[in-house]
Amino acid sequence: MRPARSRFLVPTLTTLIMLTILVGLGTWQIYRLHWKQGILKQIAAAEAAPPVPLTPDPASYTKVSATGRFRFDLAAQFGAEVRDTNTGPTMGSYQIVPLQRDGAPTVLVDRGWVPQQNGTALNDPSGVVSATGYVRPGETQHWFSPTDDTAARQFYTLDPAAIGAAVGIHNVLPFALVALGPADGGFYPAPAQHLPQPPNNHLSYVITWYGLAVALMIIFGAWLRKAQRR
Repeated sequence: MRPARSRFLVPTLTTLIMLTILVGLGTWQIYRLHWKQGILKQIAAAEAAPPVPLTPDPASYTKVSATGRFRFDLAAQFGAEVRDTNTGPTMGSYQIVPLQRDGAPTVLVDRGWVPQQNGTALNDPSGVVSATGYVRPGETQHWFSPTDDTAARQFYTLDPAAIGAAVGIHNVLPFALVALGPADGGFYPAPAQHLPQPPNNHLSYVITWYGLAVALMIIFGAWLRKAQRR
């Protein structure tokens, strides 16, 4: 028969390792919770504030306005999303158009969702226009990102530098301006109605991981009492 110490060593070490992982995951989710709460607070403040003139380095999700000329000849598409339309569920993407400004870097404007098969002419204003929306941070492509089709100007990662280079503009700002506007059914692009509202599920994750840690200790304690009676 093995000594008592050796009988308990492996189960105890295994339990400690699992407990450390579970507590670590729960603690990490607490940090994520505070981070998400900060973002939601920032978005709520921006939603309530009026737009301000675009600066070279605005805070993310700030409502801004910019004046310039749209380069529809250099328009691109971003993402893929199915929406309900008058003709039923329809696949579409977001129209990305460079806004060239006098004496200032070009900013990419996400003008809104456009169906792939659109029989209605797009609302493409000419001349000097003022675009109002919120600042969306740029993204970088990672391992699981869909591959961009630069030849077709179809992008799945909102990387302003990559999109600008693909359409021949190199002085683009490192973020996008997502246009805000009222709903106008049947006319496209369909702009965003409000700032994004990312979900905040981190508290439930905290409870889950810490709950599993408590359950693990209860199970280990029950096993230990039973093993000591043998």
